[in-house]
Amino acid sequence: MSHKNLNPVDPAHPKRVAIVISNPGVSSTTGWPVGFWWAELTHPYFKFTEVGYQVEVFSPEGGACTADAMSDPEDPSQWQAEDVISRGYKHDPAFVKLIENTRPITELAVEDFDCLVVAGGQGPMFTFENATALHTKFTEFYEAGKVTAALCHGVAILRYATLTSGEPLVAGKTVTGFANIEEDFADRSTWDMGLLENGTHIMPWRIEDEVGRLGGNYVRSGLWSGFAIRDGNLVTGQQNFSGGETADLIIETLGR
Repeated sequence: MSHKNLNPVDPAHPKRVAIVISNPGVSSTTGWPVGFWWAELTHPYFKFTEVGYQVEVFSPEGGACTADAMSDPEDPSQWQAEDVISRGYKHDPAFVKLIENTRPITELAVEDFDCLVVAGGQGPMFTFENATALHTKFTEFYEAGKVTAALCHGVAILRYATLTSGEPLVAGKTVTGFANIEEDFADRSTWDMGLLENGTHIMPWRIEDEVGRLGGNYVRSGLWSGFAIRDGNLVTGQQNFSGGETADLIIETLGR
């Protein structure tokens, strides 16, 4: 039996990526359990490992993490039924162990990794405020010149990441993240399905608005379009359909 050589360029020195997912939490606006989004972990993981990168999974507190229910391709809602990549990883025992045994962010050494990726889901909007070690680690990666990335609601980290100068990390940067038009769409969908009362918002605040408030330049593609952008060593992806684009941009930046 032969196997594909994933890293023919420099197999002795593979690039190393740390992906951070949210610990479980409870939404303060809906009362629903919240966590990470399957595709925002699995799609980058697939892309990175296909080019021979080594990937480890972290969370702010470590331990077992859970995904937002509607991100599960096998959820009765069928909201993400087309996500065959996540469907496959859900049934991979070795991959599931990564989610059940995430390493705490305090064990993440900047010098050991080439890139940090903060994945989204609903969890970051409710759990990242108190994840002070993650705020610090994100800034450390950025100021070390390492590729530092966030995706979808994982871009919530930019609300809290502050440079050693005291300035918001996002100030003056061009970034993307979950768009207001997508927040509007998600809100209306829950109203139409009878899951929330009309006028009740899923999120307590919005990425697009907060980026502007902190002095960043927010950009986006169309509604639910895969989109990622790089400003220096900061990479951001628009939403849950942008995991592949975000990973591709990181791979283009880091090389193989």
